[in-house]
Amino acid sequence: MPKQVESKPVAEADERLYKAPALEKGLDILELIAAQRGPITVAEIVRQLDRSTGELFRMIQVLEFRGFLERAPGTEGYHLTDKLFALSMNQPSVKGLIEVALPCMRQLSQNIGQSCHLVMHSQGQIVVVARMESSEDIGFSVRVGYRRPLISTLSGAVLYSFQSEQTRERWARWFDTGASGYEGEIDAFIKRVNKICKVGYGVLPSNFVAGVTDLSAPICRGEFAAAALTVPFVKSSSMVCTQDEAVTQLSEIAGMISSQLVVSDART
Repeated sequence: MPKQVESKPVAEADERLYKAPALEKGLDILELIAAQRGPITVAEIVRQLDRSTGELFRMIQVLEFRGFLERAPGTEGYHLTDKLFALSMNQPSVKGLIEVALPCMRQLSQNIGQSCHLVMHSQGQIVVVARMESSEDIGFSVRVGYRRPLISTLSGAVLYSFQSEQTRERWARWFDTGASGYEGEIDAFIKRVNKICKVGYGVLPSNFVAGVTDLSAPICRGEFAAAALTVPFVKSSSMVCTQDEAVTQLSEIAGMISSQLVVSDART
């Protein structure tokens, strides 16, 4: 059973064997911008990182030139491009997972008449890495690259449920312990995780879109979840199947992808 999540500080810089100050400045900039809800100006980057403009201005210019940052139209603020996301998608393990999953996701969408998407963990957030549109006229889909905090999503709870304790502790370091209402959100997250561990999947009314119920099941490599397969279930008068039937289909397809991953990994 999962234990109460505790936020632990990232290892101090002086514990590392090697240091690369210039590289660390660039990474600090990328991590800061990635955490923003909207564009952020150079002045605000300087203020939040507590460094001088001279230290960071050239770094920001280089990151922009290399295509990692761009200015938001009509503003002086910067946001990330999709270059980092594209680089991560080129990893063989991710490409292999998506190649195996997409035909099964198409089958699931046709069987239940709903859209589905594939979710992975990224620095305390969930990120959508693939999706399949609904085969029906009505459906709700999530764009590839969409992110939300891990603890605020059902997909995040499913991913967290099927991890080792060591991995859970590492992921917990990304949780925003300073956020308003954090304790209540963590309590709800842990209750959700405990239930998912018992039944093997999750069902939760969306806290983002009214009228949608999220259904999610793990896709496992060995004992642990590599991804979560999620269906934003929309109730309508033309439903192909019930919500309970969709959960059954989802669990079966997630299991099918998991078993195919084992075969795929063995071949490579």
